[in-house]
Amino acid sequence: MIRSFFGWERTPFTKEIEPRHFHRSDRFEQCVARLQYMVMTRSIGCVTGEIGSGKSTSIRALKERIDANKYRFLYLSDAHLKPRDFYRELLHQFGASPRFLRGEAKRQFQHLVWDLFENQKKVAVVVIDEAHLLSGDMLQEIRFLTNFNMDSVSPLALILVGQPELQATLQLRVFKPITQRMNVRFHLESLSSQETRAYIEHHLEVAGSTHPVFTTEAMDAIYAHTRGISREINNVCTASLLDAVLRKDKLIDAIHVSRILTEFDDQ
Repeated sequence: MIRSFFGWERTPFTKEIEPRHFHRSDRFEQCVARLQYMVMTRSIGCVTGEIGSGKSTSIRALKERIDANKYRFLYLSDAHLKPRDFYRELLHQFGASPRFLRGEAKRQFQHLVWDLFENQKKVAVVVIDEAHLLSGDMLQEIRFLTNFNMDSVSPLALILVGQPELQATLQLRVFKPITQRMNVRFHLESLSSQETRAYIEHHLEVAGSTHPVFTTEAMDAIYAHTRGISREINNVCTASLLDAVLRKDKLIDAIHVSRILTEFDDQ
């Protein structure tokens, strides 16, 4: 509907956007650069950010940029897993049949990681999303997981991704052994007003737009409501575009956005 009305090649502001079309703000590039550093140095680290700030998008960008011939990418997003299920899921992603007992599954996973590192010359990259929801038992298991060969050599990179409360949790004394092992901790800030305008314009350009669609005042209103959170920007922009289609308007001004935000507030 939106694409055909505006005559674009694709619909903007959707999560199906290809990695090559991501909006690369300075903050986003800083985040991805740190993720790449963790991978290259086989480190443990964490990335935090508000809901919808672009953390998962950064992980997608990381996966796209690392060499599949050198790295094995393993991704977990079920933070409610217990330690045994945690190892079982990782082993499934390795294509291995997990052993039943947790200790056996853990040793099985460590053996596969070492074999990958020493014999196949590849590094396992383990990304745990929604890590702010991890239980204390799981965080302690991560501590033990990273203790390869008495900390002398690490054959894997381990990245925790979560909301800001993850940082607060890791500051607790009981988790100090984990934070001491962390080489990188990065918080992904939301977009500024200027970056929000650039973000909107970029997505429209990728869609195939050659003319302004949102006025400056409309984009400022979107920023004021979303506080620069990319997922919220996507939602408001999509709703505004749908409103414009129904009204057969090719230009979206602050009045359009105000009307949409009123509808959001009523939900």
